[in-house]
Amino acid sequence: MKISHILNSKRTISFEFYPPRTPTGIKDVFDAINILKEYNPDFISITSGAGGTTRALTEELAVRAHTETDLNVVAHVTCGGQNRDDIDQILRRLENAGIENIVALRGDLPKGEDVFQAADGGFAHASGLIDYAKANFNFDIAGACYPESHVESSDIDSDIYYTKKKVESGADVLISQLFFDNTYFFEFVERARNKGVLVPIVAGLLPVLSASQIRRFTLLCGATIPKRLETLLTKYEKDDYAMREAGIEYASEQVDELLHNGVQGIHFYALNRNYSISRILDNLKL
Repeated sequence: MKISHILNSKRTISFEFYPPRTPTGIKDVFDAINILKEYNPDFISITSGAGGTTRALTEELAVRAHTETDLNVVAHVTCGGQNRDDIDQILRRLENAGIENIVALRGDLPKGEDVFQAADGGFAHASGLIDYAKANFNFDIAGACYPESHVESSDIDSDIYYTKKKVESGADVLISQLFFDNTYFFEFVERARNKGVLVPIVAGLLPVLSASQIRRFTLLCGATIPKRLETLLTKYEKDDYAMREAGIEYASEQVDELLHNGVQGIHFYALNRNYSISRILDNLKL
C-alpha cells in the first residue's frame, strides 16, 4: 500500500532497519522485524549504508521482507556510487518485486570524504533521483528532512529550499532525521508549512541505547543534545543498562508530546533491535 494513502487516513507508526554487512546477519534482522511486527507497524524501511556499501543487501532484505511478511516495505535508494542506468535497474527490480514505496536519498558521504561526488551520469542531489523515479515509475516516494538543518546546509533558509525542492520533484512524504528536542521538529514543520511544503512530515526518533552511541550519532548528523539528556548521558556514561532504561523513559515522553501535538507519524530508528521500542510502545499503549 502506498505510504501517502496510509498517512492521509491515519497517524502512522513505522520502524527502520539496516542490512548487515554480510548475509549471515540477515537472520538477526528478521528476528527484530518479526518481534516488532506484533505492534502492527504501518510500514518498515530498509536503509542503505554510506556510499551504497550495503546496496545489494538492502535490496535483498527489502524484497525478502516484502515477500515473507505482510508488512509494507519501503526500500532506501541512494545516489552514491551509481549512475542513472544502475538506479533504473534497481528501481525496476524493486517495482517488479511488488514494492510500492521507496526513500530517495543522496546518501551519506563515504568514510574519509568531505564532498559528495556524483557518479558519471548519476544524480548529485536527492531531488534529481526523486524526479527521475517519479517520472518513470509508480512508487510513492519519501524524502529526508532535517529539523536542525542538514549538516552541509549553509543556513536554515537554504535547508528549507532544498527540502521544498524534493517535494516539488515528487516526494509524497518527508521523514525527519533524528532529534532529541521536540521544539526543533515543531519549528521545522512550521517553517516548512509557511514555505508551502504540505506533504505529511513524519518524526524520526532514536531511543538512546548508550551514551557513547548518542554522542557518536549526534556528532555525525548534527542533532543537538538537550541539557536534560546531557545530564542523563553523563550520569550513565558507564552504565549502558541504566542508560537504556533512561532512554526508554526519555523517548516515551518525546513520543507522547509529539502525538499530543498532532504529529502525522512516528518513525523509529530501530538499529535492528526491538527491546526499547517495544517498551516505549507498551508505555504509551500504542
